[in-house]
Amino acid sequence: METHYSATTCVETCDSIEVVNPDYPRGGFQAAIFDFDGTLSLLRRNWQDVMIPMMVDILAATGTGETRQQLSDHVEEFVMRLNGRQTIYQMIRLAEEVTLRGGRPLEPLQYKHQYHDLLWRQVGARVEGVKSGRIPREEMTVPGAENLLRTLQDRGLPLYLASGTDLAYVRSEVAVLGLESYFGPRIYGALDDYKKFSKAMIVEQMIRDTGLSGRAILGFGDGFVEIEEIKKVGGLAIGVASNEETRQGVNDW
Repeated sequence: METHYSATTCVETCDSIEVVNPDYPRGGFQAAIFDFDGTLSLLRRNWQDVMIPMMVDILAATGTGETRQQLSDHVEEFVMRLNGRQTIYQMIRLAEEVTLRGGRPLEPLQYKHQYHDLLWRQVGARVEGVKSGRIPREEMTVPGAENLLRTLQDRGLPLYLASGTDLAYVRSEVAVLGLESYFGPRIYGALDDYKKFSKAMIVEQMIRDTGLSGRAILGFGDGFVEIEEIKKVGGLAIGVASNEETRQGVNDW
């Protein structure tokens, strides 16, 4: 990761940026790719507070001798390590964990649909709140995100969005936040046939679409996946450590 927010450099009056590699060449960027949840959108904030307890309940039902705290610590580790990849990968791991404890798991896709149903109780209320005007859309957007999108668009960079959330939800939520004009058709998300989508595939498509070298690409995200894929092609990765609760400062974790 070349550039990321850091609590050590944050001052009280503003968010700050830590440049990890000051020798990285500046300028010459001609395209950018963004993650969505936690990078631009706060509609799904606290998703882990839904996913982790759901998984703990499922694993506890196997009759394991582990305490709920032990299960929670274990689940949190692999859930957050897989953050940024499609949700299905977390559910594949859940099915494996059930099997390890002697249980008979559901298909990972069934677990994913179960999770989406639980999460939508929160997300759906936020989406409807924004649609009705009860919640200002700015409250559900990472501060500064739209200004950044506008600046890059004004400089002529085509902008891509790639999310591990299902494509239908991503398209809907991008529209709810009024951000669709920045991306046009270049919005990508998870599919039930998960092998047909990955962030690596979208980065490769960016290079094909634009004819650019990887060096000319900027990548923004709060998970390791987009950072990793941009680095692989030689682009500049910018990690976003957004505090989704307060909309200020840095998430230390």
